[in-house]
Amino acid sequence: MTMRFLPVNLNALLVELDDLPQTLALLASLRAEPIAGIEELVPAARTLLVTFRPAAIGADELVRQIGQRSLDARETRVDKRIEIAVRYDGEDLAEVAGLLGIAPEEVVRRHTGSDYTVAFTGFAPGFAYLSGGDASLNVPRRQVPRTRIPAGAVGLAGSFSGVYPQASPGGWQIIGITDAPMWDLSREAPALPALLQPGDTVRFVDVTGQPRAVPAPAAVHVPQPVVANGGSAFEIRAAGLQALLQDGGRHGQAKQGVSASGAMDRRSLQTANRLVGNPSDTACLEIAYGGFQLACRGDAVVALAGADGPVTLTRADGAAWPLPRYQPIALADGDVLALGEPRAGIRSYLAVRGGFDVAPVLGSLSTDTLARIGPPAVAAGDVLPVRAVAAGALVGAPETPPADLPTVQQEVVLDIVLGPRTDWFTPDALALLCSQSWAVTPQSNRVGIRLAGEVPLARAVNVVHAELPSEGTACGALQVPPSGQPVLFLADHPLTGGYPVIASVATHHLDRAGQIPVNARVRFNPIAAPGPAAPGASGIS
Repeated sequence: MTMRFLPVNLNALLVELDDLPQTLALLASLRAEPIAGIEELVPAARTLLVTFRPAAIGADELVRQIGQRSLDARETRVDKRIEIAVRYDGEDLAEVAGLLGIAPEEVVRRHTGSDYTVAFTGFAPGFAYLSGGDASLNVPRRQVPRTRIPAGAVGLAGSFSGVYPQASPGGWQIIGITDAPMWDLSREAPALPALLQPGDTVRFVDVTGQPRAVPAPAAVHVPQPVVANGGSAFEIRAAGLQALLQDGGRHGQAKQGVSASGAMDRRSLQTANRLVGNPSDTACLEIAYGGFQLACRGDAVVALAGADGPVTLTRADGAAWPLPRYQPIALADGDVLALGEPRAGIRSYLAVRGGFDVAPVLGSLSTDTLARIGPPAVAAGDVLPVRAVAAGALVGAPETPPADLPTVQQEVVLDIVLGPRTDWFTPDALALLCSQSWAVTPQSNRVGIRLAGEVPLARAVNVVHAELPSEGTACGALQVPPSGQPVLFLADHPLTGGYPVIASVATHHLDRAGQIPVNARVRFNPIAAPGPAAPGASGIS
């Protein structure tokens, strides 16, 4: 038995084991007897991503305690058997058959000829990694991932099979499609939204050529009613590029493949809430860039934090004047608040005293744009009701705005922690990561910042064509696809990924990363992380 501890960030490490059974055994042990300070566990093919609270336990002590665990434990649960009907007409079926040197019909026979077990979930809500099946069905991911794979696509990657719960980018080899919903938030308790849970037994059934099941009609968005009984509310006049409800995130849902999501700049979220007297993780409106406008119905107290840009208040009688950020603002019935294009940073956080009276999804109001969980994006015409508060509720004193928000005029420096997969890259690539400037491309969003450098990062010779087994990814991870151009994972990143992570943006710079505008340039500054050394240096076994 070997445990190798690899650095991820100032609050996370990766435990690498020999195989999937050992990984699941360690997971079972840590769930049965938790270690104080561990906040999240994300299992994968032969690794366990451990996120912890540094104030509660140090990295060295965490490594010591995990290293003492036996790998004989097994998680006990009531397993169930699920059959999934598949039409084997996927666009990669012929290519997979060619890779294996067999006919497409033989691929189908082998895929349907054995049971699978749900080993773990990740990548997206309800995406289950299925182990077992015919050992010969071991094929690499596609060299260039597709930008869109349809919901229900059945794919192969390495020794795993899986079903895409919803349309998304992906690099698995697609051999068929199913109409069975993998993820359904309308399932009634005690059922969970994810159809497949760790430990379940799965069997694929060939229904190629049979008529398709008639899909259920899509849910119709019903406009929110005008708030009655004298309650206050915000009528959205213009939503700008993107306006979302975001709070502290939905933590503890990794077993279903659900990441925390939440505000991109949590410090600004907390500041805005503090200014209006709310609990720090109360949902705010996260407004990207400018062009946002709302009208107040009733009276309300709001505050804006985050990006630096013009704010204008227009009264019902037409009088208008600029307003400051970072202090409480009293709005009267009919007042219109407008946000212009930011001068620095890109995301503003609008808090309202009492918070928004909107139903949470899986315990949070955060909108996860990748997983498509949470309230829909705010649109013009929406009416957002505000929770009532007791008269005389306290608000915070004005605060000083940050002086170093990112802009396109100045290079943005981000601290990084090297690892866990630095040994997948050449020494020149490691030096290049920090020596050259990286441009933020327009394809960037809440899932991640796509970076472009003059010289791509080259893999080490011994892993040029290697496949990395899927493993957990943390917020801030710099994942490097075969193109050699990194992607910086942000709040809505997938829980697991199949490309090596060369480094992660340090936790204290994640809020800063969430404010970087498109076309800015980024440079990385490596810092030492406590605990395990970067692989390729000393590593811990």
